[in-house]
Amino acid sequence: MNDRQRFRAQMHYESVDRCPIWDFGFWDETLDLWREQGMPADADPDEYFGMDAQWRSIPIATRLLPAFDEQLIEDRGETEVVRDGEGVVVHRRKWMRTIPHYLDWTLKDRASWREHFVPRLDADTPGRIPDDFAQRCREARDADRDYPLGIAAGSMYGVLRNWMGLENISVLVYDDPDLFEEMTDTLGRLYVTVLSRALAIAKDNGVTFDYASMWEDMCYSHGPLLGPDMVERYMVAHYVHITELLREYGVDVVVLDCDGCIDQLMPLWLGAGVNCMFPVEVGTWKADPIAYRQQYGKNLLMMGGFDKRVLAGTKDAISAEVRRLTPLVEEGGFIPFCDHRVPADVPLDNYVHYLQEARRVWGKGANLHPMPAGSA
Repeated sequence: MNDRQRFRAQMHYESVDRCPIWDFGFWDETLDLWREQGMPADADPDEYFGMDAQWRSIPIATRLLPAFDEQLIEDRGETEVVRDGEGVVVHRRKWMRTIPHYLDWTLKDRASWREHFVPRLDADTPGRIPDDFAQRCREARDADRDYPLGIAAGSMYGVLRNWMGLENISVLVYDDPDLFEEMTDTLGRLYVTVLSRALAIAKDNGVTFDYASMWEDMCYSHGPLLGPDMVERYMVAHYVHITELLREYGVDVVVLDCDGCIDQLMPLWLGAGVNCMFPVEVGTWKADPIAYRQQYGKNLLMMGGFDKRVLAGTKDAISAEVRRLTPLVEEGGFIPFCDHRVPADVPLDNYVHYLQEARRVWGKGANLHPMPAGSA
């Protein structure tokens, strides 16, 4: 089987030769330390570790268009204060990719929404569908590609939180629910309109996407940042419209990226046709993909779910966690990997051990891209 066939079979509970061997990614600091521990300085991590071909996508523009012009507000030497492309004022490092410190937001109220954001969310703005979209579809026709191909399907809460800030958006839901509803309605219409055009072009050029991806990041360690009642009231209908459109075009794996404790929102997402949870972060709340499968059955697809903290422990603990997840891997509907980017407290030797165990057990002792000599 090739990587596309393997992904599709695993996500549809079909017979598969072995599980895909993937990763989520790595902190920059992790890679710096691993290079000190023996990883070649010029190595691409996926190539070095011999990962299978992970998912790709053909981009469409479903966010602010045009973006805000980035504006330097203050140069502080190694750091800077800028207004970024989402209209957010951030204090950030210049050279190292880390989470910035958020200082201010352009989106504050109904007036700023109407003036600065509504015009940037017009589905008819040129460039929503890139000029080379049809050509890229022709290059990725179903019969020709050996990798999973996806399309972005939007974000109902995550982008609003980015544009307005967590505290401000949390208060807005109660202080001006009509404005919050206007925001989600605007986003929902934008996604459906742009997606319908892109999917039609893809179909005309021989492409059925293997998955669609959504991004929310609307949970933390104790549950959702927006109550389930609010999600149901303002967002579920838009999820339904998006997933029904996707399924009209044969896209029945809808992946939602949300960190944190997602337990209270999963029933709403699943009921709305969003069926794959990613990265199933284990966290201090002890999320468990095995327990989720027992609760939701085969309606639920998952990716991730391997506790990153285990990777910093003993090799015996790593091997035990690989074995524990194996029945779920073999059942299907689950692609295991670290439940977020691998942090810097994980030694290179531990990660290599994890990968060897994953290949041996989940990969049935085979891999199309073995690690280079000297990395074992």
